Amino acid sequence: MSPDTFAISALVDELRARLPGGRVQDVIDVAPMSLGLEVYAQGKRHYLLLCADSQQPRAHLVDSKLRRGAQKPTQLGLLFRRYVEGGRIATISQPAWERLLEIDVDSEKGRVRIIAELMPRRANLLLVRAGIILDCLNRVGPDDNRYRLSLPKHRYVPPPPIQNQLDPATVAAADLQRILASADKPTRQVRRLLPGRILGMSPLLASEIVFRATGDSSARVGDIDGAGLLSAFDAVMQPLLTRHWQPGMGRESNLATVFAACRLTHVDWQPCGSISEAMAAVYGELAGSQAYDEARKPVQAALLEAKAKLPGKLESLRQGLRDESERERLRQCGELILAYQYAIAAGQSELRAQYDFASPELVVRLDERLTPLENAQAYFRRYDKAKAAARAVPALIAQTEIELAYIEQLEADLANAANWLEIDDVIQSLQARGHWQGARLKRLGGGGRQGPLRIVSRDGYVLWVGRNSRQNAQLTFKRANPQDIWLHARDVPGAHVVIRDDGRRIKEELLRRAAAVAAHYSRRRSDSRVQVDYTRVKYVRAIKGAGPGMVAYRNEKSLWVRPRDESILA
Repeated sequence: MSPDTFAISALVDELRARLPGGRVQDVIDVAPMSLGLEVYAQGKRHYLLLCADSQQPRAHLVDSKLRRGAQKPTQLGLLFRRYVEGGRIATISQPAWERLLEIDVDSEKGRVRIIAELMPRRANLLLVRAGIILDCLNRVGPDDNRYRLSLPKHRYVPPPPIQNQLDPATVAAADLQRILASADKPTRQVRRLLPGRILGMSPLLASEIVFRATGDSSARVGDIDGAGLLSAFDAVMQPLLTRHWQPGMGRESNLATVFAACRLTHVDWQPCGSISEAMAAVYGELAGSQAYDEARKPVQAALLEAKAKLPGKLESLRQGLRDESERERLRQCGELILAYQYAIAAGQSELRAQYDFASPELVVRLDERLTPLENAQAYFRRYDKAKAAARAVPALIAQTEIELAYIEQLEADLANAANWLEIDDVIQSLQARGHWQGARLKRLGGGGRQGPLRIVSRDGYVLWVGRNSRQNAQLTFKRANPQDIWLHARDVPGAHVVIRDDGRRIKEELLRRAAAVAAHYSRRRSDSRVQVDYTRVKYVRAIKGAGPGMVAYRNEKSLWVRPRDESILA
């Protein structure tokens, strides 16, 4: 999830209470898309994390000292050291209703402004001086956005003003009734109608309001009226509008999954001392996935259990395919009964006879209650059923092999998961395919699911990395173009990596770097050399009946590379 307007407001108040006048003693390159500030204020060191990840932008204080996680400083990090390090925090602010954090710093080189834009897919971290952008983490050129260029030496343009949304301080029952009436059908969920209609309204807050009004956060338009919705709306919004913060986190399976600046009743709620504490608990460690090791354990157990069942099933199916002699015995028994039917006495329980002179004697069991003809027909029915089953076995074997491959892909997804949402993707996949034991878990709310990782190489090429099976399917079959280059580690579960074909020749060096990333996000990431295939996206197809991201491809070529993470591309 990403912080909503009110969470950022709570953060601003928290920072205003702790940081103004503090000296920025150090700038830390925590990760390629994250910077940290060590600020000495009020006789204490504070660590502020600023992250412009496109899927999980964040800004909050952390308790422990931030560590350098990037292989080399970013250009923005170098400028922070020049203009911010050694300076003093002057003001901390947030433009009205925007998911922006602004920090003014006074240094020997004058005043500069740090702007953290915390909107998913459009997240950015900028350093601005006298209204001119010195640099930013996500550069946005005219091909991406003609209205707002985020480039060095260009004037900083704020996000366009929010229009046609209601001020929550003046919302009345009639306003909410009009929103309900705008639904295209009475089965539409109310929580999906409120965001985008009311300033500051996030999906998480909308779910809480609907839950307080009806007892069900998924209640539909036909289950609620404007007056009832208004009472719940006021109860949720009043503390937020008066900046009476009640920060905390919602938990599921003993893990923090959502945070808010107000108390939530539709989740297992745990109050926190500050919004930073709540955000840090949900996001976990930025540079490592160790914080989620405990969360992985039950999911890994479910994967191992599902995986353990499938080899036995495969062997049983293959044995059934091999056991043609048993089917032939059924046919021979039926034919022997017909051949000897007039010699079979009433009540006889078995027939002993040779099917041919070169074969041993067969013992044919008879049902004493049936006539010889009926016994023969029973054997022929069993023979026909066995034949039909044998015809279906190859397809069942193929289906089971695909299922086993998908479970192995989910194992790779779990190993690559760096946060709870990505672990939840694996859980949802296990549930959908009937491999999750125990209570069924609801998909987490409070924000969109993570998409593929977007990277711009040092030469300006755009690359995408799908870090789990859902992202792989989204990338290959929805985001990529037919002529783009597609890469995947050969014969093992792993990431789909796509290089955008922008008309320029794709150099061998770029291919090798992209292949190294594909190897890193595969099950062979610990190997010294990994074979990676590449081809055009148009030669990649989804496997019918398989899980998301399971593909077959042709016209491929291969590279042998050493696994490296995405920093090799920057």
